Amino acid sequence: MSVDKIALIVGASGIVGSNLAQELLSTNWTVYGLARRPPQHLAGLHPVAADLLDPASLDAALAAVNPTHVFITTWMRQDTEVENIRVNSALVRNILTALSPKKTVQHVALVTGLKHYLGPFEAYAKGGTLPPTPFREELPRLEIENFYYAQEDEVYAAAARDGYTWSIHRPHTIIGKAVGNLMNMGTTLAVYGSICKETGRPFQWPGSEAQWNGLSDVTDARVIAKQLAWAATTEAAHNEAFNIVNGDYFRWSWLWPRLAAWFGVEARGFDGTVHPLEEQMAEDAAVWQKLASRHQLTVPDLSQLASAWHTDLDLGRPLEVMTDMSKSRKLGFHVYQPTEESFIDLFAQLRQDHIIP
Repeated sequence: MSVDKIALIVGASGIVGSNLAQELLSTNWTVYGLARRPPQHLAGLHPVAADLLDPASLDAALAAVNPTHVFITTWMRQDTEVENIRVNSALVRNILTALSPKKTVQHVALVTGLKHYLGPFEAYAKGGTLPPTPFREELPRLEIENFYYAQEDEVYAAAARDGYTWSIHRPHTIIGKAVGNLMNMGTTLAVYGSICKETGRPFQWPGSEAQWNGLSDVTDARVIAKQLAWAATTEAAHNEAFNIVNGDYFRWSWLWPRLAAWFGVEARGFDGTVHPLEEQMAEDAAVWQKLASRHQLTVPDLSQLASAWHTDLDLGRPLEVMTDMSKSRKLGFHVYQPTEESFIDLFAQLRQDHIIP
């Protein structure tokens, strides 16, 4: 990779952003990582601290940054979809407006997700007619307000104004390491499994019958990082939207006992009732704090690791959800990752880094 590739990763402290930074640095990009609290530990990453909702903050932070490629991998959760649209379209618009006078940007990549097909959180997979699975990129937008659509429209408008290419990336649930992330099923299940081991509780399936028995897929953070890098530098992939998942399908009824076995706990499957993790883990903050103290773990605050609300949304859906990868496969993106290994690799890394016991 030529060293004239200069990346600005917006959301560099998140699951996708941090994995993307490692991927690009390993192939000799110059990489700037923007966040309110950008990572300081990643060798070679140039941290950029800024508030995406403050244009003056962005202008100051980016004064000496002249990226060729911009990767937008973050969002800010709000109480309603109206607020999600207002805030999350603004953060995209603000970053692209701040960069506009530089005239250095060649490509902008935006990470959204399968809510493009399922609808926003407050109407998640409910009501109306949802498209058939596997989801394909050519499906039309749902007739419902969705902040993903608003973010896409900001990218399209800025690309038309400034003359660069774009790509949109739609992962399913992302499995990878990040602390303090809003949507983090892998780490949530790692913490839950550790608490079950500590307390002698069973590893109880928290979700729906449809998810337990139906086909599913997920996205390894390392895989989406590779797709982002590929799309940014592959002409045939420019001005296209892409699904991105590991490439295998699985049933949670098959995977759940395997995850339980890694923690050495009893697996319990769907028993006719949904058992949300938010309820199961509601009183576990003190348990985790004691566990963290005894094992000298690096993050004693349960809320910084577990995002039970998001895992409950994913695993509680009343339908099976899976994704078609034909579009990028035909264009030459052939990365594949077995999903069981995605979880096990993450669990092992969290243990090695003293995040779980």
